[in-house]
Amino acid sequence: MPQTVLLAEDDRAIRHALERALTLEGYEVTAVADGVEALARARRGRPDVLVLDVMMPGMDGLQVCRALRAEGDRTPILMLTALVETQDRIAGLDAGADDYVVKPFDVEEVFARLRALLRRTSPVEAGGYGPFGDAPGAPPQAPGGAQAPGGAQAAGGAQAPAPAGAPDAAGQAAAGQAPARTAERPVEAAGLRMDPQARRAWRGERELELTRTEFELLALLVRNAGIVLDHSTIYDRIWGYDFGPGSKNLAVYVGYLRRKLDEPGAPQLIHTVRGVGYVLREG
Repeated sequence: MPQTVLLAEDDRAIRHALERALTLEGYEVTAVADGVEALARARRGRPDVLVLDVMMPGMDGLQVCRALRAEGDRTPILMLTALVETQDRIAGLDAGADDYVVKPFDVEEVFARLRALLRRTSPVEAGGYGPFGDAPGAPPQAPGGAQAPGGAQAAGGAQAPAPAGAPDAAGQAAAGQAPARTAERPVEAAGLRMDPQARRAWRGERELELTRTEFELLALLVRNAGIVLDHSTIYDRIWGYDFGPGSKNLAVYVGYLRRKLDEPGAPQLIHTVRGVGYVLREG
């Protein structure tokens, strides 16, 4: 089945051009001209991904995004915007958007960002990475490098026994069954605690309100606490695409995460390593 895109753009020429390009790329596209219709279609049809223009009559893209997120709708959202200031981009991320493209844009960039968003929502099928940077099908790891039970490795490299009575991966394969995925365990580092199953995160006792991309970025940093991750690695793990040295996308998300993490009198947790990338550590 083709993946479905709900496109909301009030500029008729841009809307028709994007609709045609996306259709030729293999997507099933529903195109509307305003935010009110976009919200109604999103509620009724549940597309795989939304592409929303920020500036639309009646109800703009940010309002549509906020309304869907308030209803618990986690459909990936790509914003189209002519606003280039950092604060404008932050406003889109704050509303719950997952990514943005600045007008005028190259349609190939739109395709690349859509592919990245869709990989993140179905990492196993699409060959992307999970929120902790693990390859598809790889057993999730517990804190300190220990892998989860079920034939995985425990701390120190020892093989942890599978729970009593549970079939191992080899037994399932022999029986023609796919190995069951072990539930991802909570991880902790630098005073942060994350529960990937519930998609919740805390600094100390304070729960953090994170968007999908913020959660995945923080999870990657926590999973690799103390290790400097370069820009290319982060882009590949979170977006599935390296946008190059000129992109400010990662810096915007890191800045937004810092504002949610930082506390008066407490040490900063996300540190910039100039010319390289970012690292999570206390002090």
